[in-house]
Parts: sequence; structure tokens; C-alpha cells
Amino acid sequence: MNEYGKIKIKLNEMIEKNGISKNKLSQRAEMQRTQINRYCKNEITRLDTDVLARLCTVLNCKIEDLLEFIPPNQDE
Repeated sequence: MNEYGKIKIKLNEMIEKNGISKNKLSQRAEMQRTQINRYCKNEITRLDTDVLARLCTVLNCKIEDLLEFIPPNQDE
């Protein structure tokens, strides 16, 4: 982890909480399944606000439900 901390994407948790499959989410959010997998694995380096808005709409959640700031030198 770097000296500024990091942003954790909690899409897997929201998918489980909503009981929706990745395939269904990709259809409803009009996203590629591979893109959803990258978000689930926290492999995204630049967050797309349009994608985040789609995910929040489909999952009926707030942005803070999807993203978590982890300060530097703090365990997850």
C-alpha cells in the first residue's frame, strides 16, 4: 500500500447482498462481464463515474456502499 492509502471497491459484497449474478448485473448495467470482474477484483486503476452511477442504480445503493477509503498503514 502506498503512503496515501487506497480505495477498495466492494462490488463483490454488493453483488452478494443483492443476490444478483454477474451476468444479470452486466446486462442491467450495460457493462462487459470482464469489466465487472475487474471491479470485483479491485483491478481498476481509474474509476469511471458513469460506471459507478450505473452500478449504484442497478444495485440500488449509495457510492459509499461500493467504495471504501483505506488510510495508509492500516490493515483491511
